[in-house]
Amino acid sequence: MSKTSKFVLRIQSADGTKRIETEPSSTTKTLYELVREVCGFNHYEFALFRERNFTKEVVSSGSQEVKDVGLKHGDILYLRLVEGPSTSKAAERSASVNSLASSHSSTFSNASFSREATPSTSSKPSTSAAAAAATESSTIPQEDAVDLELYKQDGRIKRDRDEKLCRHNSNGRCVHCSALEPWDENYLKEQKIKHFSFHSYLKKLTSGAARGKFVALEDLNCKIKSGCRDHPPWPKGICSKCQPSAITLNRQPYRHVDNVMFENTGIVERFLNYWRTTGHQRIGFLFGKYEIHPDVPLGIRARVAAIYEPPQESNRDSIRLLDDPHDADVDELARQLGLQRVGWIFTDLLSENLASGTVKHVRNIKTHFLTAQECILAGHLQNKYPNRCKDSSNGYFGSKFVTVCVTGDEKKQVHMEGYAVSAQCMALVRDNCLIPTKDAPELGYIRESSDKQYVPDVYYKEKDVYGNEVQRLGRPLPVEYLLVDVPASTPLVPLYTFLERKDAKQYFPVENRMIDGHIQDFAALANYLAKSRSLPFLDAVSDFHLLFYLYRMEDMLPMKSQLGPLLEAVRDKDKAKANEWKTREVWKTLEELIEASSNHDDSSMSNDVEFVPSGDAEQNWICTFCTFINSRELPACEICNLPRSRQ
Repeated sequence: MSKTSKFVLRIQSADGTKRIETEPSSTTKTLYELVREVCGFNHYEFALFRERNFTKEVVSSGSQEVKDVGLKHGDILYLRLVEGPSTSKAAERSASVNSLASSHSSTFSNASFSREATPSTSSKPSTSAAAAAATESSTIPQEDAVDLELYKQDGRIKRDRDEKLCRHNSNGRCVHCSALEPWDENYLKEQKIKHFSFHSYLKKLTSGAARGKFVALEDLNCKIKSGCRDHPPWPKGICSKCQPSAITLNRQPYRHVDNVMFENTGIVERFLNYWRTTGHQRIGFLFGKYEIHPDVPLGIRARVAAIYEPPQESNRDSIRLLDDPHDADVDELARQLGLQRVGWIFTDLLSENLASGTVKHVRNIKTHFLTAQECILAGHLQNKYPNRCKDSSNGYFGSKFVTVCVTGDEKKQVHMEGYAVSAQCMALVRDNCLIPTKDAPELGYIRESSDKQYVPDVYYKEKDVYGNEVQRLGRPLPVEYLLVDVPASTPLVPLYTFLERKDAKQYFPVENRMIDGHIQDFAALANYLAKSRSLPFLDAVSDFHLLFYLYRMEDMLPMKSQLGPLLEAVRDKDKAKANEWKTREVWKTLEELIEASSNHDDSSMSNDVEFVPSGDAEQNWICTFCTFINSRELPACEICNLPRSRQ
């Protein structure tokens, strides 16, 4: 074979084997270009090696030729993707590969070039890579304040001296009066605490002689490990190194949140008002904060201050969530109020006797507590809002996001039941392994492996008719193995982050309720403020749903950028700061619009006819604010909701 003739090289990667044609006189820089093209990459974050164990790297260079590397016809090069800096000798080729990347990335900005076009074969992290890593670490949220506070506590349960059993003086301690560990099973059983807290679980893991030296919280993995080179990719091959292990479902001994406390009964009653009006079910998101639970050692309590109702379609038997264009707005509003999303709530209520106000008892041990579909949705939401944990390798473990179901109890009265799904359920939902069944709501089903996805076997244990514990495959799977109980309650002494009204009709309407008398619009705002004139300004605006309406009111009078001081005043309950904000121009403008609206409402329809011009335009009128042509019978503009003015 002559030196000028082309020869074939084979490129083996995790995706299979490719072939390229090159010349002995071509540079290794050209070789990298050919590999990038044949593999369909849009980056240069890969390296080529001559050995299967990724040694003898082929360095990209504009001066070194392929023949100098020792490659010949039919040789195999092994490709490995590199995320971040490589430990190989690359200082000598950094500049040459930089030029290679820049020749194909001339349209990129400098910032994107430093992240995407820089080759993966640099000997040490560049300044831009270090800056990108610092930016990425800064975007990871810090642990919640309640977690940082609980880390400082030992959680030991103190006991008083037993006069009957203790034989020592008041300064001594014995087995009958010494402090107990926060995970002590006998104490938890006496206090009727079903699960110990997550921080007690961490204390238990880090106790003993090793002091948690070898403790690592890892999420369950249900997917095949990528990058195995001993066989073709799935479904053509699999081995014990990349195959996920079979899963046996176990009862989770801990829970991240030990109680859900609604500040007052008015929060839930306002949410249930929709069901009482329409008979349709409803979903809402709980906004509040996490705090230390005094009744559980090292426990955490979710304190709920408001319920946000997203866009949804519902009927007597089902609910369908719709896309929420204001999802980020409500999170930002809550953040400025010192709140966060702590869970979700839904109703499952069927009236039995309207006269006595009883409801049917449909959820019990004989039927189900949560359906498989509800468990999957709870797992999805818990994966969306994970718990930040410093003891986890990826910074997250489990979730504090809770699920509350409003249903009928044994006495056929409305009550709340709280739950969370286990970390095993979160992993099954995240990796798309768990699906509901069609005819049995209490049963889930583990997917079967297909050409597109390998699903590990999932087992659970139960007792057979002879009382023996047997292991069964999760097809189908009772969802009780995935649940963790979380008590839901209200305090004996009500708490109020937002003002409570004695009459439900005095509240501002709740968002996304498309029924008469519950729609948020400018007329509802004017009506609400008119009823609240006797209240102090801070009390009048202390309503989560009112603040959210003002926050997203953009078409008529944008107020989002002006609401910061008011939200701070509501959060701190600062009347002086609220009254100071009331004197601002934006609120005065709003009051003028409300005044104009109220003056127009006093006029009759017969007076409106006098201002309608004759001719073809007799059937409509033009809004002086937005120039929209409205029908004659409308007293306010259909677009901007402002009142019809005299011409």
